[in-house]
Amino acid sequence: MTRNLFLLLTLVIGGFSAGITAGMQSAEANSLLGRKLSTPALAPDAQARMEAQLATAVQVFETNREDPDALIWVGRRTAYLGRFREAIGLLSEGITRHPNDARFYRHRGHRYLTIREIDLGIADFEKAATLIAGQPDQVEPDGQPNARNTPTSTLHSNIYYHLALGYYIKKDFSRAADNWRKARDVVRNADNLVAASNWLYLSLRRAGKANEAAAALLPIDARLDVIENGSYHSLLLMYKGERTPEEVLKAAGEGASSTSARYGVSAWYLINGKRREAQQLWATILAGADWPSFGHLAAEAEAR
Repeated sequence: MTRNLFLLLTLVIGGFSAGITAGMQSAEANSLLGRKLSTPALAPDAQARMEAQLATAVQVFETNREDPDALIWVGRRTAYLGRFREAIGLLSEGITRHPNDARFYRHRGHRYLTIREIDLGIADFEKAATLIAGQPDQVEPDGQPNARNTPTSTLHSNIYYHLALGYYIKKDFSRAADNWRKARDVVRNADNLVAASNWLYLSLRRAGKANEAAAALLPIDARLDVIENGSYHSLLLMYKGERTPEEVLKAAGEGASSTSARYGVSAWYLINGKRREAQQLWATILAGADWPSFGHLAAEAEAR
């Protein structure tokens, strides 16, 4: 094991001690608006569960230090605890050890987006896209499984999806749409369809491609068997005129789903010339603590 990785794992393991409490007060990132973003607080039961999962991931890695899967899971489990910069360090070490494994770029790119290093995230996803070209796809296992314990995305879909998000944040809506279309088309299930189609529709509308945006809504109906992306499904039905903004927001409740719903409604308001209503929703999002979510990141980009 290299010295860098040994030091990183020492930090990861040390995070289970009381030292993590002090670390939770430090800034993990600066928002696109210049505000310091501290490690998100977790409910005690969730924190205990995720710390135990990380401890297990570290133990598995120690049994086979050459296994890229094991190192990826240490990185992913570290990020779930809100320790995004530690996770980036671990995944960077993985890239050094496994430079042709697209999964390390995919997961590091995700966390670069989380800490608002958008250009670095885009670069990682572009690299990952070159590495998967012509290669078979693979289901990406969920770190926090949904209610049916059924993964709904793949390596390829996640690379294109997150690359598209990077371009969307940069307001390069045409390139965002191109990649969300790829993300949508590479996996055939309802959850991937609604997640990618939501952002695809918004990107096409904002790129001035209203006819293509309308076509993106054609596969969407209320009967889709959606497991985990209910807010995106509701938003798409709203874009079709089958839901009201109020119904979408009420159904979303609180948490990450609420942030996604609020951002989607705000973007719909913006597209339809209701900037004041959009700004009110951005303010609500930015006042919340759910800063690692994509909806919060997108609201920051709008409010700049």
